[in-house]
Amino acid sequence: MMTKVKNRWLIAASAVGMHISIGSVYAWSVYTKPLMAQFGWEQKEVSFAFGIAIFFLGISAAFLGHYIEKHGPRKSGLLAAIFFGLGIAGSGLAVMLGNLYLLYITYGVIGGIGLGIGYITPVPSLLKWFPDRRGLASGLAIMGFGFAALISAPLIRYLIDHIGIANTFFIMGAAYFTLIFASSRYLAPPPPGWSPKGYDASAVSNKKEVKTDLSYLTANEAIKTRRFWYMWLMFFINITGGIAIISVAAPMAQESVGLTAIAAASMVGVIGLFNGGGRIGWASFSDIIGRPNMFSVFFIIEMAAYFFLPSITNAFMFQVVVFLIMTCYGGGFATVPAFIGDMFGTKQLGAIQGYMLTAWAAAGIAGPQLLGLLKSEGSQGYTTPLHFFAGLFVVAFVLSLLIRFEIKRLRTQATVETEKELLAEEGH
Repeated sequence: MMTKVKNRWLIAASAVGMHISIGSVYAWSVYTKPLMAQFGWEQKEVSFAFGIAIFFLGISAAFLGHYIEKHGPRKSGLLAAIFFGLGIAGSGLAVMLGNLYLLYITYGVIGGIGLGIGYITPVPSLLKWFPDRRGLASGLAIMGFGFAALISAPLIRYLIDHIGIANTFFIMGAAYFTLIFASSRYLAPPPPGWSPKGYDASAVSNKKEVKTDLSYLTANEAIKTRRFWYMWLMFFINITGGIAIISVAAPMAQESVGLTAIAAASMVGVIGLFNGGGRIGWASFSDIIGRPNMFSVFFIIEMAAYFFLPSITNAFMFQVVVFLIMTCYGGGFATVPAFIGDMFGTKQLGAIQGYMLTAWAAAGIAGPQLLGLLKSEGSQGYTTPLHFFAGLFVVAFVLSLLIRFEIKRLRTQATVETEKELLAEEGH
């Protein structure tokens, strides 16, 4: 039996493979100007395809979270490969026909469903393989999603220049299907009773009081708690600000600090490096300082970064601040699964994460649209929307403080109940 136990690091590699494919959505802004130039579409219209994809990511994750828990990662991985591959390839057909609404359906709806399924498929299994390092595990699971643009953005730019937009979609769709399908074949939860060498679950549980106190809720029980909605709002605000920048990263860099189209595309790729690096780095760090503290750090950094970004005219400093924002943005994604585990346990972690990703769905629409609306109504470029988002991060910081009171209340309640049980046992 021991020889049949899978290697948990290969499980992690499979998760990264899936997320590198679906994370190519972060390179969408590389398509923006070529589509605008070819068809005369406005930036807001092109960015809306990205927003729809993120919306359906969250919706499909919420509705199919229970499916993934029931049928396992291999079947859900196949489903993700089919939907995402078809969505991207179908976008090539939409471009050939010059039909914006078909692009919304293929890239946005079909591709977005594949995104949602593929995003949560590897996470529950991977966290179960790493009970000793939950933050690291969630960072590994989500890291590939952030790193994806580093690979895909320059490649997409090269293909568009040499074979056109439609053929680029066809080639990338086939490649994504192959990689997602192959990666999902190795994914599986650990066998019953398995634990890593030297791991004492009871000892770790005693060290992590939140895990002990707040574990083992079902998804439907979790969404009835205040702490779920505190987390949801924090997650929503973090994504709204980050996704707004991602959706216009290339054109904003060109307009704000004069980067060339090639340099801006390269910046989008490097954004992927920091997005992915923030996921593994910050999530691992959250194992040390705790998840609530980690989110407070994110929001303090982002408050300052969004406030000062519009006044930066130096191209190098502009990119440094954007990259810092992206580490916090990516770190939020990677820290949330571990946060969910701390608060609600791993009983139905995939389904709870699916519900949590509705925040991403809402932010995918809100972020780009808010930025476009505030930019068109303002007279100072990106200053008004970025300052607006800085204000939202003040709200998020307050929420990160409020969730501490909820945790403290539940800890106290659990302590009282434990003392009552001990007294009852002594009475017998």
